[in-house]
Amino acid sequence: MTVAYWIVGVLLGLFYLYSGGIKAVRSPEKLKPMMAWVDTVPLPALRALGVVEVLGALGLLLPPLTGIAPWLAIAAAAGLVLLQIGAMRLHLSRGEVRETGLNIALIVLAAAAVWLGTVWV
Repeated sequence: MTVAYWIVGVLLGLFYLYSGGIKAVRSPEKLKPMMAWVDTVPLPALRALGVVEVLGALGLLLPPLTGIAPWLAIAAAAGLVLLQIGAMRLHLSRGEVRETGLNIALIVLAAAAVWLGTVWV
């Protein structure tokens, strides 16, 4: 179970470090080609979303690595499930049904991290 958690955790961590990092620092004009929804979200909310994603990625990786409060990894994974549910709602409200495939995959991976974390801790 530990190996499975690390595979899922590292994949999610890398995804959210990149995704959150670019949301936190890039201009909305540079993000728009990749994320058409950025024009509907205020800039402070976009920056906050990026920071939350980076913190979620760090929460998946650092507690198990350090052995300090490993339950935080489970909380981070659960938070990422909620984040993706919100992202899915945004896409569906904009009529972007095709874009929800990635959201579903990320929900499944984060839910797997929650489950693996509860078995592992």
